[in-house]
Amino acid sequence: MLSQNQSKHIRTLHSKKFREEHGQFLVEGDKMVQELLEENHLEIVHLYAVKEWLTIHHKRLTKRNIPLTEILPAELERISTLVTPNQVLAVVRIPAVHINNQLPEQHMCLFLDGIQDPGNMGTILRIADWFGIPAVYCGPDCADIYSSKVVQASMGAIFRVFCWKTTLDSLCKALPEVPVLGAVMDGASVFEHKVPSHGLLVIGNEGNGIKPENLPLLTHSISIPRHPNSRAESLNAAVATGILAAMILRP
Repeated sequence: MLSQNQSKHIRTLHSKKFREEHGQFLVEGDKMVQELLEENHLEIVHLYAVKEWLTIHHKRLTKRNIPLTEILPAELERISTLVTPNQVLAVVRIPAVHINNQLPEQHMCLFLDGIQDPGNMGTILRIADWFGIPAVYCGPDCADIYSSKVVQASMGAIFRVFCWKTTLDSLCKALPEVPVLGAVMDGASVFEHKVPSHGLLVIGNEGNGIKPENLPLLTHSISIPRHPNSRAESLNAAVATGILAAMILRP
């Protein structure tokens, strides 16, 4: 049975302000929570689920010693952020990680410059996970990493890819020798030019691209050439990230 205080607390986590204040975020749905259970480094503060789900996963949950509350489908519907709630909701501690500025010295990492659409943000995390990109640095005006829409769109990648908020300027000052690749419309074709396989790949805002103040920080300007017959103005930011990652990190 869900208490009034539990219900109130969970609903506050729908808001960025209270996610930051409590240091917690929500993970919802059978598939997402099952992926979460595979990640022992993440602390599940409390798990709320319908009876059938708890019965199926009883042994697995007992091993993790997770605080559990059985709730009714109607109660889950009241606390969920999903249009169609799916059996289970977990309250998870936001990991207290220290920003690692050394990763781009050995790996290709992403810097997101004003990615504001939660769907794009989650998909980019999923792309990073697929291509083995260990870290995504997010500019200060990016979508909230731990919003429910980003978490759902990441399809579990948020559990495996390190994410930090910082500025490109501070990263470049900390790593003056690291290549900084930027996706710009008039850049060199990524299909024709050899580019470094480590450093930072900067992906700009969906509508405006990379901020003007960040353009001088780029060491390599690259692009995905448009077909001569195409009249499209631009590519979706997540689609562009996938194409660039595939080309830069190809064996």
